[in-house]
Amino acid sequence: MPEKPMSLRSTSRAMERAMFIRSAVPNADKVSLLAGDASFRKYYRVRTPDSRLVLMDAPPEKEDVRPFIAITHHLLAQGFSAPSILAQDVELGFLLLEDFGDNRFSNLLPPPANLTREEALYRHAVDVLIALHQCPLPADITPYSPEKLEQEGMLLPDWYVLHITGRACPESARQAYQEAWQPLLSHPALMEQPVLVLRDYHADNLMWLPDREGIRKVGLLDYQDAVAGHASYDLLSLLEDARRDVTPTLAEAMQRYYLRQAEPAGLKIGQFDTAYAILAAQRNCKILGIFCRLAYRDGKRHYLDMLTRVRNHLQNDLKHPALGHIREWIRKYIP
Repeated sequence: MPEKPMSLRSTSRAMERAMFIRSAVPNADKVSLLAGDASFRKYYRVRTPDSRLVLMDAPPEKEDVRPFIAITHHLLAQGFSAPSILAQDVELGFLLLEDFGDNRFSNLLPPPANLTREEALYRHAVDVLIALHQCPLPADITPYSPEKLEQEGMLLPDWYVLHITGRACPESARQAYQEAWQPLLSHPALMEQPVLVLRDYHADNLMWLPDREGIRKVGLLDYQDAVAGHASYDLLSLLEDARRDVTPTLAEAMQRYYLRQAEPAGLKIGQFDTAYAILAAQRNCKILGIFCRLAYRDGKRHYLDMLTRVRNHLQNDLKHPALGHIREWIRKYIP
């Protein structure tokens, strides 16, 4: 069969990308697709005779690179390993970035993981969070408000219930779900001093940079959606990973390690545990909805393969006494 012709838009995007590369890296001799993600962004590795760089391609009608630029500058100024921005075209949505290589945490920990290495890497990741939570917030950072958390959580009735039952969630059930979440998302335990929350802090977005020192050994990726929120959020994102299993023993050890460092700064452990459970449940409800939306709306059906792991996380989160109403709603409306 003859190949289908590329759309005019995809053709013009490829031309724009090639022109940006020629302008920013005149001696580039090879460009290869590196990765895509759950968004509309794509990443390409740009090779020259003596270096490698990464091109972020973020179509401007779908993505805005300015938040990524702003958070990158903030992280670099605070001493973290974010990729340096070497060239940019904000209007066209192209960024040329430092290449951190291929040592993603997830690549270094294929199952069965080496437990000693796994704990060492996760401890480095937690060290980054401990340092990050002691830093000032960047200017004009968006708060992770109860309204935003509630909006995200509605992805579960809107997409996951449809996946499970084959029918749209009844409006009365949707309203009951929303009402069950509202007091939780304004819970006093969530009212601690906000910190910078990177939001997608997990093994696939962390790079191991062994030639650097201290917290700079961990390279950070995919933080353009950062907000000001509760200190537990990135920790639970790391430990309740949708993409790889983290043993309960390791997760508990990393929670204790984080709290030993944070408690002298005034963090109350009981309140932290409650906030952790609420936000973990919210995040896993959101992820169940997002993965179903990616599968059915965007045709990325491999995300359905991760639903079981996320469901297991959610079931564990719902054991916390504060989440009784959410637990009962799920028992009633999700078989």
